[in-house]
Amino acid sequence: MTPESKLAVVAIGGNALIRDRNHQTIPDQYEAAELTVRGVADMIDAGWNVIVTHGNGPQMGYILRRSELSIHEVAPVPMDYAGADLQGGLGYMFVRAFRNEFSRRGIAREPVAVVTETLVDANDPAFKNPTKPIGSQMDEGAAKALAAQQGWTVAEDAGRGWRRVVPSPQPLRIVDYRAVAHLARAGFVVISCGGGGIPVIKDAEGMLQGVEAVIDKDLASSLLAQAIGADLFVLATGVERVAIGFNTPRQQWLDSMTLAEARRYDAADEFDKGSMGPKIKALIAFLEGGGKQGLITSPEALGRALRGETGTLVVP
Repeated sequence: MTPESKLAVVAIGGNALIRDRNHQTIPDQYEAAELTVRGVADMIDAGWNVIVTHGNGPQMGYILRRSELSIHEVAPVPMDYAGADLQGGLGYMFVRAFRNEFSRRGIAREPVAVVTETLVDANDPAFKNPTKPIGSQMDEGAAKALAAQQGWTVAEDAGRGWRRVVPSPQPLRIVDYRAVAHLARAGFVVISCGGGGIPVIKDAEGMLQGVEAVIDKDLASSLLAQAIGADLFVLATGVERVAIGFNTPRQQWLDSMTLAEARRYDAADEFDKGSMGPKIKALIAFLEGGGKQGLITSPEALGRALRGETGTLVVP
């Protein structure tokens, strides 16, 4: 690849690595990563420079649950360090899957994982109103005991038990975006911004400090795509195309949307707030920030979507 090659950010959900309750082990997740990587490799084979971002929601739950279970013996893992652990572990998973896929195809490319920090505002209102559930469900007594002991905020989770809740502040800047862009434009396949990046704030002296929070992966990926001037922002999800009226008699699959249409559909609550909605908002932010085009499709359909055979293309 050359610096003139087109550059794309491909955002993959953490749930893409866990197909169902019967496939949650590390080997299961690696197999799922292999399937995802094949679709991205089709894109790389077509001449793109690619940055892959990924979620880590389920995996963060696992690492925090392990921490809870061992809390009587070892100090709990702070969330920023848990995020760094997962960026390393999942980054290794994707790097190995890419390296093996490149070897099978005879592609002369090198993958690399970058532990990424994301700056947030210390005064973001989310810090005063933590709402994002993480970790395991507990009974009220156990939850409040841990809250008192560890300084956590806990809340009832829709009648299913009590859980720890943490802030989900807005991402402001991807701290490492220059390094990520440099590597990608040099031809490396970069895995970055895992879990939205490790949330950090600036203290009174301007020094970075990790915080107990989670960042929306799609919004952080959109911010990264804007910062590096990506030609394409891809949101890889569980469906090949976007639909309005999803699961209703008026369901309509969309081959394309303009920015104005995406805003209108979003304002009309056409997209589920827990799944497709955040992805549409991330694409809107990318295009409003000067992005050229966005694409929503499934990982395995990426090659066909780039040829215009499937997927939902979103343009200004």
